[in-house]
Amino acid sequence: MKFYDRTEELEALKKIEKTSAKYAQMTIITGRRRIGKTTLIRKAFTGIPFVYFFVGKKSESLLCKELVEIIREELGEELGDFTSFARLFAVIMSISKRINFTLVLDEFQNFKYANESVFADMQDIWDSSKDDSRLNLVICGSIYSKMKRIFDDKDEPLYGRCTARFRIKPFTTSTLKEILGDFNPDYTNDDLLCLYMITGGVAKYVEQLMINDAVTKDSMIRSTLGLGSYFIDEAREMLTDEFGKDYGNYFSILAALAAGNTTRGEIKSYTGIEPGGFLDNLEKDYDIVRKMRPYLSGEGSKKVRYEISDNFMNFWFRFIYKYRSAVEIQNMKYVQDKVFADYETYSGHILERYIRQQYRETGLYNVVTNYWDKYGSDEIDLVAINEVEHSLVIGEVKRNPEKINLETLKKKSAKILSHHNGWNSRIIGVSMEDM
Repeated sequence: MKFYDRTEELEALKKIEKTSAKYAQMTIITGRRRIGKTTLIRKAFTGIPFVYFFVGKKSESLLCKELVEIIREELGEELGDFTSFARLFAVIMSISKRINFTLVLDEFQNFKYANESVFADMQDIWDSSKDDSRLNLVICGSIYSKMKRIFDDKDEPLYGRCTARFRIKPFTTSTLKEILGDFNPDYTNDDLLCLYMITGGVAKYVEQLMINDAVTKDSMIRSTLGLGSYFIDEAREMLTDEFGKDYGNYFSILAALAAGNTTRGEIKSYTGIEPGGFLDNLEKDYDIVRKMRPYLSGEGSKKVRYEISDNFMNFWFRFIYKYRSAVEIQNMKYVQDKVFADYETYSGHILERYIRQQYRETGLYNVVTNYWDKYGSDEIDLVAINEVEHSLVIGEVKRNPEKINLETLKKKSAKILSHHNGWNSRIIGVSMEDM
C-alpha cells in the first residue's frame, strides 16, 4: 500500500535530519503498535546513512552482536566484539563525530530486559559526547507506559535529554476517505464508518483490510472476524505486554466499558472489581481509556464517564473478547452474526465519535465535546465551541436523519445557550449523510 498522510511529521523529521549535520539530535517517537512509526521513519530519513535496529527481548551481548553487524553493513565500520551496550554506544558516538548518520533504536523500552542500567549509561555517554557528535538518534517505543516512565519521570536518567518528541496519531477521517476511495471508488458512508469503527485509523489495520480486498462494510466485518484473522489475538498480545500480571482485572474493566458501562459504579457492578486505581492507570499510564466530563463541568465535577479511546480496542472487547468462547471453538460465523445484529446500534455510537473527530480536524473550534446533565439525561452528541469568534454548534447525531428532532435538541440545549448569550449559535442535525 502506498504511503498516506503524515506530511507535517515528514517535514519536521527531515528538518531534524538536516540539523543533525551540525548538532546531535535525540528524537523520541511514540505511538501505539501498528500506527506506522517505522514506515514514517524510513520515509523521512533518506538524506544520510541510515541504521535501523529493533531492540528485541534478548541478552545484552546478543543485541550488541546484531547491532555491530548492522553498522558494518550500513556504515562500513568494523567495530569488533561487544558484550556491553554502553561501550558500544560510546563507540557509536565517536563514529558520529566524523560521520553524520541516523541511528534508530526501535522498541527502545526493551533494553530494560537486557540490562536496566543501559538508560543511565546512555545518559552519561550522550551528555559527555553530544556537543561534538553529528548523530541523528531516533528512539521509538510502542509500550506507552514504559516509554513515558523512561522519558517523563524526573527520577529517570534520560529525562529531559530529547531534542524533539512526536506522538504518532491514527489517520484523520479525510485520510481514511482517501484510502478507501483508492481501493473502492464507489464506497458508501456505511463502508467508511465501518472502516473507522474497526481500525480507528490505525495504519496497519487499514492496510490489512485493504490488501485483503475488504473494502465494504460486510467484507470488512467478515475479514476481521474470519478464521485465522490477523485481528483475533491482536489486542490480547498488545495489552498483556502493558498490563503484566494484572491483565485479568484490566481486561474485565475494558470489557465492561465496551459493553456500555461508563461510570465507576456501573463498572464495579458489572465486574465486581473496585475500578478506581485501574481506571486511573488506564487513563494516565496506558492511555487506553479517556475520562469524560460534560461541557460546562469543572475539573472537580463528579459527572464523570469513561470510554475506551481506541476504536479497535473498543471493537475487540465488545465482540471478540465478549464472545471468546465462540472464538475458541473457531465458530467465527457466530461472532460475525452478533456484529451484524448489533451493527446499527453500535455503529450509531461510533458515528458520534466520527463526527466529533471530524469537527476537531477542521481546526475551527477550540472545544469539541458532548454534554449530559447531572441526572445523566438531556444528552447532546456534539458541542463545538470557537471562543475567539463567539460561535457555537450544538448537534444531534443519528444514523437516520429522520430520527433527528431539533425542537427537542433546542430544549436540551437551554443551559448551554444561556451561558453563551449573544453568541452565533447553530442547532443542527448530523447523520450518515454528513460524513
